[in-house]
Amino acid sequence: MPEMNIPDFLPDWIKDHLKLYIESDGKEGHMWDSTVAGGPGLLPSLLLATTGRKSGNTLTLPLIYSEADGNYIVIASKGGAPAHPSWFFNLEANPNVSLMVGEKKCDATARVATGGERATLWAMMAEIYPPYNDYQKSAGDREIPVVVLEPK
Repeated sequence: MPEMNIPDFLPDWIKDHLKLYIESDGKEGHMWDSTVAGGPGLLPSLLLATTGRKSGNTLTLPLIYSEADGNYIVIASKGGAPAHPSWFFNLEANPNVSLMVGEKKCDATARVATGGERATLWAMMAEIYPPYNDYQKSAGDREIPVVVLEPK
């Protein structure tokens, strides 16, 4: 499992969250106060580590998640931007990722949900974090990916 790191380019509030999560070895930071980003309050977050498709460096980011059928579900929203987030392009190039979910660390394989599975998982995630529906409206023609992380 690669080392979890804190990218310099992130906003301070995300870097602070990552630092707390990593330095406490998942004992703190798992439950994230989403009100800072327009969310409803405390939500579970995992750390996703992808390998940069260009740099080869590890990129670690905290993401809101839920669980379904033993897998972890995340949304590649980028706040409703017209383009996918860089971590999504990284996992398209290399679907082998590492996760930290609370105190649990594991490797996983990422895939994009489609069809009925996507619709079901989207509804589940939008119930947890309602701003996802607004993000989809803001994203225009881009269908925001629903990513399934299958632990190995």
